[in-house]
Amino acid sequence: MATFTQVTAAFFVQGLGALGVVLRDDLNISAAQLGLLVSAAQLAPLVGLLVAGVLLDRFDERWVVGIGAALVGAALLTGTLAPGYPALLIVLLVVGAGYSTIQPGGSKSVASWFDDSRRGLAMGIRQAGLPLGAVAAAATLPLIAAAASWRAAIFVGGAVAMSGAIAFMLVYRSPASPSNLSAPSVPSLVPSPSSRSVPSKPPSPLPVSSPLPVSSPLPVSSPSPVSSPLTAAGASSPPNWSTTSNLSKPSSRLSAGEGNRAGSQAGVRGDRRAVPMRFAVVTGTCMVAVHSGIGLLTVLHLHEQAGMTAAAAAAALVAVQFAGAAGRIGLAALSDRSRSRATVVTASMLAVAGGLLALVTPAGRHPVTAVLLFVWLGFFGIGWYGPWIAIVATPGSTGFSIGLVLAVNQIAVVIAPPLLGRLRDVSGGFTAGWVLLIALLMLSWGYAVKHSRTGRLRRTACRAAQPRPPGPHPAHG
Repeated sequence: MATFTQVTAAFFVQGLGALGVVLRDDLNISAAQLGLLVSAAQLAPLVGLLVAGVLLDRFDERWVVGIGAALVGAALLTGTLAPGYPALLIVLLVVGAGYSTIQPGGSKSVASWFDDSRRGLAMGIRQAGLPLGAVAAAATLPLIAAAASWRAAIFVGGAVAMSGAIAFMLVYRSPASPSNLSAPSVPSLVPSPSSRSVPSKPPSPLPVSSPLPVSSPLPVSSPSPVSSPLTAAGASSPPNWSTTSNLSKPSSRLSAGEGNRAGSQAGVRGDRRAVPMRFAVVTGTCMVAVHSGIGLLTVLHLHEQAGMTAAAAAAALVAVQFAGAAGRIGLAALSDRSRSRATVVTASMLAVAGGLLALVTPAGRHPVTAVLLFVWLGFFGIGWYGPWIAIVATPGSTGFSIGLVLAVNQIAVVIAPPLLGRLRDVSGGFTAGWVLLIALLMLSWGYAVKHSRTGRLRRTACRAAQPRPPGPHPAHG
């Protein structure tokens, strides 16, 4: 249901690029103004994602996502009355407000249903809904606009979004017993109640010399994590999403001794928070700009540079979005089997940079090779989101934390389309835009790799320097 709702909500929002030629000709607008239409649908989520995150922490995602998708449908149905370009901008602003609930709400619902060993694939399938919605839009909206008008295409988009909203509210249910789900692979440094004892063995009896009454659960001198200073200080505070990130995936359960040693090192705890946040923000901001460029400029590039008709270019965009859907599932499944989901994301960045570099050569002006390059860019430039969101959204994540990181990335989603469109208008070609994205990719890739490696080395050194607690290792009884 999360995937279906993502498809229906993204149907028109992600289909604006497929309508690029029709909208530009009928509304008599420039490429920069066309990019502003895309940005209008993404502007409200700058604040809306944070609001949606707060709502998801207080209410069931069934209603938060359902009502948001219904707002998308209602706004688009009203948009059929838009007299021109300014009114269409206002309609898309309202669409963006409703669309704000779809990404964090769907991600949180998947994180609550699947444990870490399957979460990457599950999240990838759900996130494939966005390019699949774009596939359906690219295959149908240009035909509808050509046969009737762009207003008819908006009406169809509104009806599709409303169907997804109704279906989600009627069918989706939260897990009946979330506590039975497996813990994430990198648990919070504050041990959860279920991880404070070894499940296979009953709790040890109290020592005879214990000064505590018999009703006390553990002696004061117990080496158990329950008595650690970290637990005493942080047991009542909510878990921080960044400490549960799968940036680097060790074994599925840390021993109590390791958690105790890590908890006594303030520097370690700080690094565990800082590195995933940097990685998520830097890589996400860069790659959503690339995604926006692919959605906005693919049809225009193939039409103007490769000499393809508008219909053939729109059909090529269908193949590009299909590749993106396959990438979101395939790369996410690969991240479930790799040592680090972050490696899959950074490798995708390099693959996209190579594809964009080839696109500015004469190969980008030949119809066949240009289409193949855009399919490559679709697989990695759209598919990266599957493993990336699996890093961000874990059962330890709050709706607000997911919304926060998506809101930061949303800045690039808003800025990239009009900026790339403006570069197209000023330069008269697409090379300047593609080169700008290549430079952004390489800078972000270097920063992300440097800081993720530094953080892992620091954590390893701090854990190695901390002496082991006396007595038998808790993990072995």
